[in-house]
Amino acid sequence: MEVSRIRALRGPNLWSKNTAIEAIVSCADAECSIENLPDFEPRLRARLPQTGVLRPDGHQGAVSIAHVLQIVALTLQAYAGCPVTFGRTAATVEPGVFQVVVEYSEEEVGRLAMDLACELVRAALDDTPFDLAGALKRLRELDEDVRLGPSTGAIVHAAVARNIPYRRLTQGSMVQFGWGSKQRRIQAAETDLTSAISESIAQDKELTKMLLEAAGVPVPRGRSVGSAEEAWEAAQELGGPVVVKPRDGSQGRGVAVNIETRERVVQAFEAAAEISSEVIVERYIPGHDFRLLVVGDTLVAASRRDPPQVTGDGRHTIRELVEQVNADPLRGDGHATSLTKIRFDDIALATLRKQGYEADSVPPPGTLVFLRNNANLSTGGSATDVTDEVHPELAARAVAAARMIGLDICGVDVVAESVHLPLEEQHGGVVEVNAAPGLRMHLNPSFGKGRAVGEAIIANMYADGEDGRIPVVAVAGTNGKTTTVRLTAHLLATAGNRVGMTNSDGVYIAGRRIDTGDCSGPRSARSVLMHPDVDAAVFETARGGILREGLAFDRCNVAVVTNIGMGDHLGLGYISTVEDLAVVKRVIVQHVQPSGAAVLNAADPIVADMAASCPGSVIYFAEDRHHPVMTTHHAQGQRVVYRDGDAIVAAQGAAQERFPLAAIPLTRNGSIAFQVENAMASVAAAWALGLDWTVIRQGLATFVNDAQTAPGRFNVFDYRGATVIADYGHNPDAILALVRAVDAMPAQRRSVVISGAGDRRDEDIRMQTEILGEAFDDVVLYQDQCQRGRADGEVLALLRQGLAHASRTRRIDEIHGEFLAIDTALERLAPGDLCLVLVDQVEEALAHIARRIQEG
Repeated sequence: MEVSRIRALRGPNLWSKNTAIEAIVSCADAECSIENLPDFEPRLRARLPQTGVLRPDGHQGAVSIAHVLQIVALTLQAYAGCPVTFGRTAATVEPGVFQVVVEYSEEEVGRLAMDLACELVRAALDDTPFDLAGALKRLRELDEDVRLGPSTGAIVHAAVARNIPYRRLTQGSMVQFGWGSKQRRIQAAETDLTSAISESIAQDKELTKMLLEAAGVPVPRGRSVGSAEEAWEAAQELGGPVVVKPRDGSQGRGVAVNIETRERVVQAFEAAAEISSEVIVERYIPGHDFRLLVVGDTLVAASRRDPPQVTGDGRHTIRELVEQVNADPLRGDGHATSLTKIRFDDIALATLRKQGYEADSVPPPGTLVFLRNNANLSTGGSATDVTDEVHPELAARAVAAARMIGLDICGVDVVAESVHLPLEEQHGGVVEVNAAPGLRMHLNPSFGKGRAVGEAIIANMYADGEDGRIPVVAVAGTNGKTTTVRLTAHLLATAGNRVGMTNSDGVYIAGRRIDTGDCSGPRSARSVLMHPDVDAAVFETARGGILREGLAFDRCNVAVVTNIGMGDHLGLGYISTVEDLAVVKRVIVQHVQPSGAAVLNAADPIVADMAASCPGSVIYFAEDRHHPVMTTHHAQGQRVVYRDGDAIVAAQGAAQERFPLAAIPLTRNGSIAFQVENAMASVAAAWALGLDWTVIRQGLATFVNDAQTAPGRFNVFDYRGATVIADYGHNPDAILALVRAVDAMPAQRRSVVISGAGDRRDEDIRMQTEILGEAFDDVVLYQDQCQRGRADGEVLALLRQGLAHASRTRRIDEIHGEFLAIDTALERLAPGDLCLVLVDQVEEALAHIARRIQEG
């Protein structure tokens, strides 16, 4: 067994909607069926007893080692606490080579699970040891390190329940919700509405007290001190037990409560001074420690927090009792579990001594022993939900505190005997206000029911009915994708939207290009969805990106499939037939949202059949309104777009909208058939998005198909009275469409300049010149810069083979270099001639042609 490639599919993909790890696995002949390896299964089960059924019901054919690898990778994740279930193993066209797909919830965990699965399967094959316990531990630890914490996770889960898309921006807790101009961001329980000033105020405990006092919120008396001696003076002024804490601090660090003696005050000052340069001494308020969570203008949860404690049994030491409590699986070292282990440190020992104990003391049965005076969960405390018990006046004080500080999400710490009464009636007070409060105590309290705080936070970020999504159009197909993307984006922009667009030329935001090159993959699409100045997005969605990473979005409003035809890029990535290619292109159709639509070419049977995979509605388009698919769909009251003489018609039932082709410059009065199809697809997409017909007419009339607006897409130039057309056509279907288009244009002599992409099949390269040889008098062949794995001269030889039986071509030249080939063809042109230049370096070639035209 050999694994030659592992990659992560980070969005909906060829196999499923799940994120997954995909591996290419090569098996030796004997490994193609475990029946050939009678000792393998017992060895496997000895190393992984949790292994389930290797031959599930419905499985056809032999079970290969690749299939076993898939099962083991899933099993390891499941028993490490990662609940994933989807897996698939598919044979490729190469004998003994399989594609193994395994779902993951965290990419790093999925990759490690695949690596460990490979080690385990090899150990079973070779009959060598495998450390299962160690493997599961590594997976668990990695999962805990990389997965979202409880606070962030709760907010994300609430967003997913509301159909709001999300994306982790860092390995930490920075998360984006929504897309484009509808996006919002959080970091743990902090949102983009949480101002830096409010957070700074909350960290400054003395400033917080001053502001709360001004708002009429009860707070304990006290002041800042700069030395241990000054701390003792302040404690004497307050006349009773005090609290000593750092002016800037969090999670209860350096806080000492209910202390009275000079020795303890000095000791507490020194501990607090290690955390902050300024220390606060304030009056101790007797009672319980409560945390009230305010989101927006509402109290959404409240917990009583109890300090870490153990109960004596008359037999065990306090140290042993703490070890017993910490053995609880609900307690961990961080925030991943509902409780944190009790710390046995200097503060704990000092707290014990105040109660007359040491670490090795054995307290009497039933005696409560406290390990800390504060009740923070991060130091081992516990929480009891009291949300339903909070008095309305007390809740109002908590909301007032949050508003005074300016926090949209606020943890208000209250000390009082009870939450059943207003603070003033029981001499309680607000002792602290916290930005980015931990949500763990409210989500999974030690006692009582958890509260839907994640849902409350999302509701404060997004109003009812909002899902943070912008309109998304995905365009796939063999030809016409880029022009359809550009025209659809132009229609959306005409409607007043700031449009983000990706295509094979670059990434565009509101008409400005921010990246260059082939940007038709998911990485570029994700960059658009992250941009705050995007109201709608149109993505060219190439097969390579879907195979490599999956989609950048979970669903789209409109999926356009222009055509499949004879296909393109066949033979790459185990996509060998047009049927294989259609399965890849169909992914965008499968992920149309239920209220959206698929725009499909009715004249292409493979595309038309994709309708069955669409969760939303379908709009068919075709030049022939009488095509059986069109007539049936129209008769059923569904939407169709077709050509009727000199106009494009959008029809549903008896209703029609006509768009004269003379008013659509892209089509050159309807003479360019493939541009008519592109225009129909764009009209259908705009219709699906609900754009006004007046806007669509205006957009069609103002879309200019020149080298600046749509580079390499049938750009027409005049050169010394001859017509020069530059296009990026690079497959047989594109060449056929171009030949039909130029046939409609008058010319005395026709010439063509062409190269071929080396990563196409031999027959596809030959077929291009076979088609051109029937339509052009002169052919200039050139070798481009990148041969894409071909030997020098190999592509030119294939192109010449395609011209071997040409009925029209009389002159063939071979030129090394694209620009020299263009110059050669231009020099031969006479007035009335036509030259089709099939460019390779699109922008550079167009600039070169423009210079030659300018020179005359």
